[in-house]
Amino acid sequence: MLDIFFRGGPLMYPILFCSIIGWAIFMERFVAYVQIRRELLRLRTKVSDLLSNNRPEDALELCLQGRSPLARILVVVLKNRGASRAHLKSLAEEVGEREAVFLQRYLGLLATIANVSPLLGLLGTVLGMINAFNVIAVEGVGTPATLGGGISEALITTAAGLSVAVPMLLVHRYLSARSDRLTLELEEASMKIVDQVEG
Repeated sequence: MLDIFFRGGPLMYPILFCSIIGWAIFMERFVAYVQIRRELLRLRTKVSDLLSNNRPEDALELCLQGRSPLARILVVVLKNRGASRAHLKSLAEEVGEREAVFLQRYLGLLATIANVSPLLGLLGTVLGMINAFNVIAVEGVGTPATLGGGISEALITTAAGLSVAVPMLLVHRYLSARSDRLTLELEEASMKIVDQVEG
């Protein structure tokens, strides 16, 4: 395996770097989304129960101690609990938009990796073919043995670039869908609490 990697030429290193960064982003976002959703369900239930028992101060204190996106939204809602529903909804939406940006953190970089990796493979293909033609220029038509290095480099970098790009594209789509679903759940949870506060 290492032999194939080294035969791919210098562009194998940036392709490998893209792969490492891409999978690190996937793991970080996946774990973050699982934790955010778990906290969302827990916090929504506790705050709703506290408000049902007419304990808004305890609900606010609970949210102030939390670090989740829903906690930050509900802090604003509970601090302004004397306001109208329209105003509370506006405040929740304003904070929710900022939290949605947080949920999408690193997804742009992941999309860039998915787009750049095959281009790096293509560049490796071009460089490999240049090496092959340089051999022809120096040695004439050449033999499979003399041309093999350049052609091998070309094919290996192409395969490596695509093998990074395809899973990164799928991972990006998956994380984007998870992010959109979490944003919707945050909105639903915050509106439920807004209705309870206003009521």
